[in-house]
Amino acid sequence: MNTRQTSRLRRIAAIAAGLVAASMMLSGCLYAMIPEGAAPRPSVTNTPDTEGVSAELLPYYEQTLEWTQCDRGGAAFDCTYVNAPLDWENPGDGDIQLSIVRHQAAGTPAGSLLTNPGGPGASGRDFILDNLSYAVSTDLADNYDVIGFDPRGVGDSTAVRCFDAAGMDAYLYDIPASSRGTAEWEAELTQRNKAFAEACDANSEGILPFITTVNSARDMDLIRGVLGDKQLNYLGYSYGTFLGATYADLYPQKAGRLVLDGAIDPAVSGMNVGTTQALGFESALRAYMQDCLDSGSCPFNGTVDEAMADLGALLAAVDRTPLKNDDGRMLGADSLMTGIIAALYSADSWTYLTQALDGALQGDPYTAFVLADFYNAREDGTYLDNSSEAFRAYNCMDYPVEDDQAAQDAADAKIAAGAPTIAPYWSGPDSCEVWPYPPTGTRGEIHAEGAGPILVVGTTNDPATPYEWSVSLAKQLEEGVLITRVGEGHTGYNKGNVCVDSAVDVYFLDDTVPDADVKCD
Repeated sequence: MNTRQTSRLRRIAAIAAGLVAASMMLSGCLYAMIPEGAAPRPSVTNTPDTEGVSAELLPYYEQTLEWTQCDRGGAAFDCTYVNAPLDWENPGDGDIQLSIVRHQAAGTPAGSLLTNPGGPGASGRDFILDNLSYAVSTDLADNYDVIGFDPRGVGDSTAVRCFDAAGMDAYLYDIPASSRGTAEWEAELTQRNKAFAEACDANSEGILPFITTVNSARDMDLIRGVLGDKQLNYLGYSYGTFLGATYADLYPQKAGRLVLDGAIDPAVSGMNVGTTQALGFESALRAYMQDCLDSGSCPFNGTVDEAMADLGALLAAVDRTPLKNDDGRMLGADSLMTGIIAALYSADSWTYLTQALDGALQGDPYTAFVLADFYNAREDGTYLDNSSEAFRAYNCMDYPVEDDQAAQDAADAKIAAGAPTIAPYWSGPDSCEVWPYPPTGTRGEIHAEGAGPILVVGTTNDPATPYEWSVSLAKQLEEGVLITRVGEGHTGYNKGNVCVDSAVDVYFLDDTVPDADVKCD
């Protein structure tokens, strides 16, 4: 059978990192951003930096920002919009808007610190408004104006729009009528992908061809310029590492202090991304299972291998006979796998995974749907953001569609051998094959010559952005420095590892670069 990465697991795989905050929300931990009742600060508008800007782009870089107070949770924030060219190659062809939030430094700022939580498709605006102390340390928040933004196509910026809530439910959760792996099943999913792509094209007002990482990196330079910074200081998580590396490659002389946490390897093809992540999630699932068995309250028994086999049997059973939820939705193996994947982003969420699997074994899909709904940003029948739509829009433009059957067969064999629990639910029609616009992105190494030292943070058992990608990116960059966090979960900074946190904070605050790669146990 001719199989390719599924659209659903391309969301997980290629770059899943919009769940950087998943562990916080799923574990129920509430991180205080700053003390409640913080006094509003006077809004500051700096003179834009227009050095080296071409005449046709000057109107964008010279725009004056009008900040409005947008406090949340007792913390003081400012919000604004930046006008950007729809098409950076033809800036006279119309504008889009970028939504920006700022948390001002406690004292005289060392400059702005732009952040991105990943995705592609995660809201950087909400990331800072809701999770400031999860995004950056207190020292960074005190010394930098911390900036979050919704990239083009995302959230409160000019956004990709596709289905309404009912349509998204059908697209993400409906169980195909045909048996998994058959030609009819593949045709059914292809038609579903086509309907989704057509809706995105019809409802997104012509922006789809311009939703690319290269254009988003150019938007970041515009944000830097209108904020008045001579160089860009940047902290990017997961997909945000690809965005940050792309920026450094395009604007090496404008690159300041950049930290790329949970790296994407820009030279890896979409097919290899899917393969590597399947193996990464299987590894994380085995680590979870060992912890579950050691806990004394695990719904599985025996060795890890025996428990994984029983989990595989559970997935197969749910695939044959879906479980009905109280809201009428049916939990099939795909949605159960989505819930499993969501919980594997952080060991803090493993308790919820145990509850979900125990419930499914008892015929109750409630907690599994909680996890899947969290992953899909669904709450009470509505979708809190457009992350699913934006994710596909970016990936379909960034990743060339591959049509090498021999390579695909080899990838499928590698997944079957190395990720036997996940493998049956990891392949199917690729939604990007029916995307209305051809991809413009390419895959290749990024060296960022002349950009200066860039820190790359990698976690040894990160399932979403496997450690080998961080190693590879650090080697590719002309002055890459690798910070290794030995442990579980997605991304490494601000997760309680003093060694990692110190290396990053000292770099941002004192411009101190480690003499060599750093291993943090």
